[in-house]
Amino acid sequence: MPTSPSDHTDHTGHTDPTAPADLAVIGAGPAGLAAAVTAARLGLRVTLLDAADRPGGQYYRHPAPALGAARPQALHHGWHAFATREAALRAHRETGRIRYLPAHHVWTVVPDGEQGWTLHALAGHGPDETPAALRARHVLLATGAYERQLPFPGWTLPGVVGAGGAQAMLKNSLVLPGRRVVVAGSGPLLLAVAGSLAAAGATVPAVVEAAAYTAYAPQAPALLRNPAKLVEGATYGGALLRHGVRLLTRHAVTEAHGTTRVEAVTVTRLDGDWRPLPGTARRIPCDALAVGHGLVPQLELATGLGCATRETADGTPALDVNAEQRTSVPGVWSAGETGGIGGAELALTEGEIAAHAIAARVLAARVVTARAPAGGAAAPAALVRRRARLRAFADAMAAAHRPGPGWTGWLREETDVCRCEEVPAGRIREAVEELGARDARTVKLLTRAGMGWCQGRMCGPAVAALAAGADGGATAPAADRRPLSCPVPLRHLAALDQTPPPDAELPAPGR
Repeated sequence: MPTSPSDHTDHTGHTDPTAPADLAVIGAGPAGLAAAVTAARLGLRVTLLDAADRPGGQYYRHPAPALGAARPQALHHGWHAFATREAALRAHRETGRIRYLPAHHVWTVVPDGEQGWTLHALAGHGPDETPAALRARHVLLATGAYERQLPFPGWTLPGVVGAGGAQAMLKNSLVLPGRRVVVAGSGPLLLAVAGSLAAAGATVPAVVEAAAYTAYAPQAPALLRNPAKLVEGATYGGALLRHGVRLLTRHAVTEAHGTTRVEAVTVTRLDGDWRPLPGTARRIPCDALAVGHGLVPQLELATGLGCATRETADGTPALDVNAEQRTSVPGVWSAGETGGIGGAELALTEGEIAAHAIAARVLAARVVTARAPAGGAAAPAALVRRRARLRAFADAMAAAHRPGPGWTGWLREETDVCRCEEVPAGRIREAVEELGARDARTVKLLTRAGMGWCQGRMCGPAVAALAAGADGGATAPAADRRPLSCPVPLRHLAALDQTPPPDAELPAPGR
């Protein structure tokens, strides 16, 4: 059960059910969880909202209780870091420091005058979902990321899943996407996925990596500063050797074959720009393909607020934050993948740094009963050093696995790029070459690519690359700015003036 708003106490120890929280954290993955428990420990009243039913985010997924998993931690790396923070979350809920609201999908954040911000959310699931509104003086965005997919002929066949999706199936449901699974795409996630699938009993004939590991050579200083990461990579490599998994670098799956589901894939060698080399294709039989080309920060809420973005080393937009993890919008902070893909350890670190910075401002404002000074106490030096080290490693990975512009050569004219609206590559190229489209938004208006249920999460990077024409993936897609971060029923929009007042008692999800 979520903690009642009346459980919140002000700094004098008296309950104040109408006061906004000091901090609202959106997302209960590694970054959000670390920020929430750290801020509560430092004396803040925190509201933690998450779309999922349990904390942990995409990284620390839990098997369904009905499955009776005896050791769910065996499927995770760094489980102790999560377990200690989850225990802290339970303790702070009992004291009223943290109000944890699972199954709350925040769809917009709007200014609320001197009170800070109002967060509008959908509480619950399906027909039982209800509107909710909450207030907070500061907001921390820890919304995570989703997979980047680069389409190819046959990628819509049953049995073709995201690499992260395959891992989620294993962690959430203890099931495999198939018995013989090719793992393909680009990025360090592939090694972890292949190792997990092989350990769970799947045959993995190959890991097909589009980049070359020699691309890490210019990043040697960042690698050497992170010996634990090198050990982790060696561990994954050793697992692949034990299970007889072949690693093909500078190769890509350029076609999937099958009728009712995938039966085989064509793997082709690539040049330095990711263009397929003629005469190098080979076919590998399989009954599933787990494919993904890294992750893309989830920025819908942030860009809706007007937060500035930057281009990361792998060509994706991410939030531009300062040393305190503060965005360009006063009162809005960011931690984790929203500021650039970097993994769970970096997300935990950034969440703690942001919590220290926010706490310094809030506590200073309480003492002087006025606006806090522009600065604020710095986070512990060890956290700052760890962030710098891990961010350098993350940037090295991003640069090494950035998609080359030649990947669009995998596409045929009839290959669907936008799955939701069934828009083929030929129609997008026509919009660019004949109708004058020069960006993803214009392509969307002319072709409907990106207008479907996923709102461009699956096809956005591919559409942007095709819109860039001959430069392909060399041009970073612009971050969309949307008024809604997720689908919202019209009845809830129509009833906004009747939405329960901010911080009113909310029903438990599912009631």
